[in-house]
Amino acid sequence: MKPDMRPTRSALGGGALIALALLFIGLTIVFAHLFRGWRVDLTQNKLYTTAPGTERILKGLKEPVNLYFFYSEKAASAMPELQTYGTRVRELLQELAAESNGNLRLSVIDPQPFSEDEDRAEELGVRGAPMAQGGQNLYFGLAGTNSTDGRQTIEFFDPRKEQFLEYDVVKLIYQLSNPKKPVVGWMSSLPMGGGFDPQSGQEQRPPVVYSQAEQLFTVKPVSMAATSIEPDVDVLVIVHPKGLSPVTQFAVDQYALRGGKILMFVDPVAEGDTGGADPSNPMAAMTANKSSDPGALLTTWGVDFKPREVVGDLEHALQVGMRQGEPPVRHLGILGLDKATFNAKDVISAGLSMVNVATVGYLRPHEGAQTKFEPLIESSAESGVIPVERFAMLFDPATLRDGFKPADHHYVLAARVTGNVKSAFPEGPPDGATVPEGGALTESAKPLNLVVFADTDLLMDYLWVREQNFFGQRVAQAWASNGDLIANALDNLAGSSDLISVRGRATFTRPFERVDALRRDAEDRFRATEQQLEEELRATEEKLTALESQRNDQSSLILSPEQERELQRFQDEKLRIRKQLRDVRLELDQDITRLGNTLKIVNIVVVPALFALIAFGIVMWRRKKRAAFVLPKPEAKA
Repeated sequence: MKPDMRPTRSALGGGALIALALLFIGLTIVFAHLFRGWRVDLTQNKLYTTAPGTERILKGLKEPVNLYFFYSEKAASAMPELQTYGTRVRELLQELAAESNGNLRLSVIDPQPFSEDEDRAEELGVRGAPMAQGGQNLYFGLAGTNSTDGRQTIEFFDPRKEQFLEYDVVKLIYQLSNPKKPVVGWMSSLPMGGGFDPQSGQEQRPPVVYSQAEQLFTVKPVSMAATSIEPDVDVLVIVHPKGLSPVTQFAVDQYALRGGKILMFVDPVAEGDTGGADPSNPMAAMTANKSSDPGALLTTWGVDFKPREVVGDLEHALQVGMRQGEPPVRHLGILGLDKATFNAKDVISAGLSMVNVATVGYLRPHEGAQTKFEPLIESSAESGVIPVERFAMLFDPATLRDGFKPADHHYVLAARVTGNVKSAFPEGPPDGATVPEGGALTESAKPLNLVVFADTDLLMDYLWVREQNFFGQRVAQAWASNGDLIANALDNLAGSSDLISVRGRATFTRPFERVDALRRDAEDRFRATEQQLEEELRATEEKLTALESQRNDQSSLILSPEQERELQRFQDEKLRIRKQLRDVRLELDQDITRLGNTLKIVNIVVVPALFALIAFGIVMWRRKKRAAFVLPKPEAKA
């Protein structure tokens, strides 16, 4: 009898496992090298996929940028929401560093109390938020430096601005890679730059908005009669265009066709427009034409503006005092706009608390325009249009209510306009125009980036700041967000087109949509039942009052049998409806509890059981396949 020389199944299986393990390790090393940087973003909102503008900015980095992410991980662990957001921020920074070809050098630092890292964070401008326990500071900010000692800082990552996380971080990187201050050309028919006022004979300070712009940018005044816009102007601000000559309009037109960024303010009634009127004749100043006239520029860019119509808004009208000793009255033309009116998806208008405007106009996309029109600020549905003539000699704002009818329409008060445009001078440059080097453009060489507001008064101090004298110094205290709005617009436009394209992203945290829907449905039913209770209470009280009036003896405190029965019916009815309210609230809790239990069963039982069945099926299939290939042992010969 010959011995069976075949290897046993256990030996073969053990060798195969070792070979498979070595093969797996080898393939892992090969794939890690060949597919380095490859990622698959399976999130619904593509949270881990950076915007195309971000990718172009990172590829355009010409020198290294150092990023220091200061994050107190242990302190943040006590706040689950902040801890989740901290993970989101760190993962975004790591993703950007991985895409930068080594030009972003990221350091993640957990500053310990009284350490050099904590001193470094304070030195770079990252502030620590004091914790309630133990006096430890929570650091959650980002600092960046470049090779020329430039420095930019995000003091603290606010979870409420999570939608703009990528924009804020990429903006910091862009500013470090482009350290030169952007140039803002300021063209205004209103007195904005300060100086001596010959009419009043006094020195006039510039508005706070203009002073803030001078701190953040290099501001160059541009004449309202300019024949060209210098090529180094990054953003052109045009305030109250009025009486622009064709030559000046052509200069602005060519600047726009070159891809220039424009921030324009138009107004049906610009309160700061004195029109050259004699200050000793206030009647002439009140009746002067104060409407902006941008010519054909706005229409060519795809925007319609009605210079003779003012938006009145019942919901946002502010109260103003007209005469001393008289109560304030609501002014339909002076509006306090809140968060509900702002576009929360745009970095210019998101995050603001309140913006005040006066005699504001409205904008709408021009019919057949090829540009993209995106509203930034809108009125409420309780708004309508008022002719400018009603404001010419307005002594009592209450009269604006006479004949006013809301149009049940949201009017656009500010908008962003982007895209390619044609020239406003299709027949060629006007006489006396300065033709740019290389010839006049007839269409966009680069897309237009325009932000336009239908109000100029929001730039004026009286609508948003109060001046205080602090030891002889002028201190402006803001009580509205007008200054932040203008700073956001300038900051956004002064960046590259790639930076402008990096808009707000979806948030990292996801709401429980099904639970919210159940809660809203139950609350609707709860409110309906509550209204029924209030209606029946009023009806019963009216019935009791009627019965009381029929009593003969008004001084008697004894209720009649009819009143006793009615009172008892009221008590029974009130108890019945209260029970209904409790049942509705209980039903809400039961629906949410049932949904939670279902999810727990699915996650804890169903999904693991499904995977177990799949694994069991694979094992059985492999055994059946292996048994089919096992040969029968030959019989032993004597």
